[in-house]
Amino acid sequence: MSPFPYKLVATDLDGTLLRADESVSDRTRDALAAAVAAGAAHIVVTGRSVPWTRHILDDLGYEGLAVCGQGAQVYHAGEHRLLTSVTLDRQLAGLALSKIEAEVGPLALAASRDGLDGEVLVSPDYRVQDGPLPVVRFEDPTELWSAPLNKLYIQHPTLSDDELASAARRTVGSLVDVVMAGPGIVEILPLGLTKATGLSLAARRLGVKAAETIAFGDMPNDIPMFGWAARGVAMANAHDDLKAIADEVTASNEEDGIAVVLERLLAA
Repeated sequence: MSPFPYKLVATDLDGTLLRADESVSDRTRDALAAAVAAGAAHIVVTGRSVPWTRHILDDLGYEGLAVCGQGAQVYHAGEHRLLTSVTLDRQLAGLALSKIEAEVGPLALAASRDGLDGEVLVSPDYRVQDGPLPVVRFEDPTELWSAPLNKLYIQHPTLSDDELASAARRTVGSLVDVVMAGPGIVEILPLGLTKATGLSLAARRLGVKAAETIAFGDMPNDIPMFGWAARGVAMANAHDDLKAIADEVTASNEEDGIAVVLERLLAA
């Protein structure tokens, strides 16, 4: 049997590793365990900040490194320790926000605070997705800027996610980065920060190179990670922009798409 061809398996969470109920199937768990047994490391690379990721990693029994917050945080799951963290310049973010609103009108807002226990603050009109992830509602806009932030979330009452992201990128793309990370999730990030940024830092700690990495994802925020890794695999449920640049499209997250590819590679 040939050795497993990659030393690093990087997986997004939502829409990729996780099913709709936030579970990971036994088949996918087994395939990842087999890849690790064959000599590869598994790294979770997610847009979620650490507080929204930690419970999933604990449930998986995951003790390695995780890249969270769109690359802003490198987290050691086994030690429950934040190794690196990049914050958003709040003055610059406020300027970017005012410019976007001058272009498209008022926005609903949310913000992810920095740290292991950073809260996610949401405005009264921000549409929060169903699920167990905790949020804190705010009424006074000054609360948004009272502590260090990893990122802002923006929503528009009529524009689609793609339309809002495109308008924001066109308006403030020289000040901050703007990504579409999932349904109803358009984010403002520090300029130059991507999943590839955090993944490259984590890989360096493991002594692994981009040429030894296979990555799985489903949204446009995974595009830089695919550009960094040797092979990018999009899920069947992925955004068309990611499918367009992927090396391969596998089955959906509900149909064990990660396992389908890993099993094939393990059997080669």
